[in-house]
Amino acid sequence: MKILLVGASGTLGQAVRQALSRHQILAAGRNSGDLRVDITDSASVRRMFEQAGRLDAIVSATGSLHFGPLAEMSAADFRIGLNDKLLGQIDLALTGQHYLNDGGSITLTSGIISAQPIRHGANATAVNRALEGFAAAAALELGRDRRINVVSPNALQESWGGYAPYFPGFEPVPAARAALAYVRSVEGIANGQTLTVW
Repeated sequence: MKILLVGASGTLGQAVRQALSRHQILAAGRNSGDLRVDITDSASVRRMFEQAGRLDAIVSATGSLHFGPLAEMSAADFRIGLNDKLLGQIDLALTGQHYLNDGGSITLTSGIISAQPIRHGANATAVNRALEGFAAAAALELGRDRRINVVSPNALQESWGGYAPYFPGFEPVPAARAALAYVRSVEGIANGQTLTVW
């Protein structure tokens, strides 16, 4: 398969790239990779797909969020997650569908706090739930045997040092384990599903 992997240089992205290494991977990122993209800029997303050409799978392992106390959160803070992780990934799906071969797949990334909210995580929970809802509905319309799923990983062991204070009582997962869900989405038959790795 020819797979576009957005966010390939991140901790999760590197693990996903390794797990899918038997395929042809086009790595994309803001500052590194075969292709450069800013997912908050629709023109940048379009250019990336024009350069990539026809694809068998699109995988997104990227997206920024805002974490902070609700009492101090502004609309501008909240828009960080909306414009980046939510609309950025949705733009990848909306634009990418026109470059996706019959039988191809799109895989987006949410996270455990879509289902298990944490303190200071209102932005992240809202964004992750919206992504999962989008995929469930989009799956009904893609057609041509194309599929779309969301992977919802727990916090990663490799990043646990920075995130542990936000996740009391949670058990982090290795990035390599989370990456298996992306393999299941790309190579399997799931459609409109949220594949959890908790």
